Amino acid sequence: MKLRMGTRGSALALAQSGWLAGQLKSAHPGLEVETVIIKTSGDRFSEQSPQQAHALGEGTKGLFVKEIEEALTEKRIDFAVHSAKDMPAALALGLGIAAYPQREDPRDAFIGGPGITIAGLKAGLRVATSSARRGLQLNLAWPGLQIVPMRGNVDTRLKKLGAGQCDGLILAAAGLKRLGRSDVACEPFPVDLMLPSPGQGALSVEARQSHEEVWTLLSVLDHVPTRRAVEMERVFLAALGGGCTMPLGALALPEGHGMRLHGFWAEPDGRRARRMSKACVDMASARSCAEELAAEIRRG
Repeated sequence: MKLRMGTRGSALALAQSGWLAGQLKSAHPGLEVETVIIKTSGDRFSEQSPQQAHALGEGTKGLFVKEIEEALTEKRIDFAVHSAKDMPAALALGLGIAAYPQREDPRDAFIGGPGITIAGLKAGLRVATSSARRGLQLNLAWPGLQIVPMRGNVDTRLKKLGAGQCDGLILAAAGLKRLGRSDVACEPFPVDLMLPSPGQGALSVEARQSHEEVWTLLSVLDHVPTRRAVEMERVFLAALGGGCTMPLGALALPEGHGMRLHGFWAEPDGRRARRMSKACVDMASARSCAEELAAEIRRG
């Protein structure tokens, strides 16, 4: 049997989908997986300069999956591999997440110039990120930091750091690991200082709900604790407006027999930034717990 796997064409997307294909073939000997690269609206957005990208607005979450979901719906591919943090709050009609493989480190990581560490961050230093979520949390923890807009792939950003265009930059810890960049010295941020995007560090394997044979093949890769955490974070995302322009972070962590959901939220212009958490004593109440936290954090 041969399956067509849709993915973006970035180095990270290909590393992630290649790993997933390997896991799938190991679980089902004899299965063939063809990689179909699809350029998304989000990829075109990423090619813009920071100034052009800012002018387009930051509600780009769904743009990294739009064309891939269209290919799924039109049956040009059989399943797709996404970074879970890129998924909009609502999926296209008829599609679902067949598997969430075990999550990598969900945290954001700091990569500093010579001699610069998280402990040494202070007013005046230039830290590169184009994420409002990251920038706001940085300024809450270290008032006076200069946030430098920076886009591009990992190598591009590291070259800019080496050229002195900033004193440090922020990348997802999971992305560095999946790219095999153990040569890059980085420090994960404590989650009480920097909450990641909902789903960060996890992969979403999307398929048509009606394609039962493919769904069954993919479901063997599902990691239940990862699914529970990511879906709780996505409920929080949806309750606060999905893929709109507001800076938002969420992370669900095990606590006792349930989980604790940590959330960060601010108005699109950065006002009213706040962080809260809420315990969920059992997974049966996970959805209501996430919705309640969203309502509480918006009210303040």
